[in-house]
Amino acid sequence: MEIKGSTNVVGLIGHPVEHSFSPPMHNAAFNKLNMDYVYTAFDVNPNDLKTAIVGADALNIKGFNVTIPHKIEVMKYLNEIDEVAKLIGAVNTIDFKNLKGYNTDGIGAIKAIGEVTNVKNKNVVIAGAGGASRAISFYLAKYGVDQLTILNRNVEKAQKLANDVLDSELIDNVESDSINNMNLSDADILINTTPVGMHPNVDDVPIALAGDMHDNLVVFDAVYNPNETGLLKQAIEAGAKPVYGIKMLLYQGAESFEIWTGKKAPIDVMQEALIKYLGL
Repeated sequence: MEIKGSTNVVGLIGHPVEHSFSPPMHNAAFNKLNMDYVYTAFDVNPNDLKTAIVGADALNIKGFNVTIPHKIEVMKYLNEIDEVAKLIGAVNTIDFKNLKGYNTDGIGAIKAIGEVTNVKNKNVVIAGAGGASRAISFYLAKYGVDQLTILNRNVEKAQKLANDVLDSELIDNVESDSINNMNLSDADILINTTPVGMHPNVDDVPIALAGDMHDNLVVFDAVYNPNETGLLKQAIEAGAKPVYGIKMLLYQGAESFEIWTGKKAPIDVMQEALIKYLGL
């Protein structure tokens, strides 16, 4: 990669950022398409967030990804928020052309699952009620799922998220319950957004076992380290269709790439870079 006076800069802001997988993934894409862009990471202290956004705009930076702890706070400093990002209440992508914020986490999950099945008219069970579940739930509603059940250990948190999704009027069938009451007999898709099974706790008991599943079920685990989690091993044993967490990382990155550049992301190249960087 040759950095020139004409090189366009995009990047990541967060605190910390040094372990981010985004620079290798995006720079591989820019190299493949011979684009005069570079992607780097900026560690931004929360106290400096407004200054960072104003400064980036002044410096003609083209776009940012946004990670913890800035996804909510950064919305104060943008001119426009995408409709679904506004419902989610968090932004992970900024386009400086119009200082507009987007959330590509949810669409990343939809596209990952889309490799196996369309979510439209499906009955979906989602475990967890945190930020990832929130982002995915609103996109599931937007993309036409028939029924959504949100499960969490803290049932009040699940109920609040269910109410927020219902209030969006994108869907009229959202339920909540304890994760201990999971029933997959009528489910088409199971999504795990909890950290259960994430490295180093790879021997955690999965949120569902093979005996709880059926062979028409699609099982997506947002955990990407390890690549094949305990939950996905159980899904394979049950004859269900696994969807790997790395795919969500890939597609959320590809969506950001396309927002900034207007060009189709080279998915295969980005995936190869991601797999190599994560050692999967």
